[in-house]
Amino acid sequence: MNAKDIANIRKQFKLNNNLMQIREILNVYVQKESGEIYHSVISPFEMLDQESQELFLMNFKKVLTGQLDAKLFELKFKRDVEDSTQIILFDGLQAATTDDWIDSMHQIVGKMFAHTVYEFDTVVTFIRGEYRKATKKRDQESEEGGDDEVYSNEFILCSLNKTDQPKRALVFDYVEREFRSNNAFDPIINLASPMTGFLFPAFNDNAADVNHILYCAGKANQPDETFMEEVLNCEEIITALEEKDSFEIILNKVIGDKVESHVISNVYEEIDRVVQESKENEESEAPMLDSRDIERILTVSGVENVDTAKVEHAFKAILDDEKHELKASSLLPKTIKIETKVANLSLSPTDLKHVKYIMFQGKRCLMLEIDEDVVVEGFTLESEIV
Repeated sequence: MNAKDIANIRKQFKLNNNLMQIREILNVYVQKESGEIYHSVISPFEMLDQESQELFLMNFKKVLTGQLDAKLFELKFKRDVEDSTQIILFDGLQAATTDDWIDSMHQIVGKMFAHTVYEFDTVVTFIRGEYRKATKKRDQESEEGGDDEVYSNEFILCSLNKTDQPKRALVFDYVEREFRSNNAFDPIINLASPMTGFLFPAFNDNAADVNHILYCAGKANQPDETFMEEVLNCEEIITALEEKDSFEIILNKVIGDKVESHVISNVYEEIDRVVQESKENEESEAPMLDSRDIERILTVSGVENVDTAKVEHAFKAILDDEKHELKASSLLPKTIKIETKVANLSLSPTDLKHVKYIMFQGKRCLMLEIDEDVVVEGFTLESEIV
């Protein structure tokens, strides 16, 4: 799945939307430490009051929010796994009766708590529904398109949420007109920050892909390996941060410890060009870069004497495979930070070319090229010609 696919699904989680039909919602309350199911209840989603629906819809959006390969990961199911989660989810998706669907989801819950013990009670929420997407936009003149013809796919979404104990507080009773302590003891389900979750199946080119699942990590760049492997039965992945770190080490091995600012800026600018071209062409798959692509990027960026064998050796040394491909979008840092005792700079990778590291009158200096005047405490600085 790409970011556009995920965004299209996420924005459909809203009230009274004919493109997103949520048929059933199953809430499973699991006790801490023992991991046993204390209570399980299922109901038609439309039977919930509007406030509850809005809270759950917010929760489902959170499961589908985050950067790909940092918080959201498209995982591939392993083959020939005993008690396969892929088969359980597929059977649940196709279940003819509500009881069959509940049994399948309870199996997933059992796998969740077979390897993990929490210090607090948790609630696992499952929904089963149908996601629709128009095959083409509605033409304003002919009024054709829109909902006339749609892609339609069944899905299951899951979110795991912690419970918090209510804090003791002083409240004012409007009816009795008195101040009193808050006597509420009911656990609060934290729907605003899901611990993890997933969407099955994944969607690619508007079609369901039952061999993949979209997994949501609780925190960016901190996927739960046990959850991915033991619960979802999926193959290992590399996070965007790990790919970025690996790329930086590869550059260090090929270029060396020292590099001019315009060269490294050219490298990031060339990678960004590849990413933007892919977006403009609306390619469904993210652009990937192998050792030959990195060799070309370094060459056009001004790195001298780039050697094919050296680049391949760096790939093999860092990634254990000279034919490994890196996702281009993962290699671009959001910002580059330059920290000194005098000042700290934060700038875009492609703007690094406007910064030069020079020796001036025997002192090390950073020279920053700018187009506008500099205002300090309301005063415009006078420029000096050196």
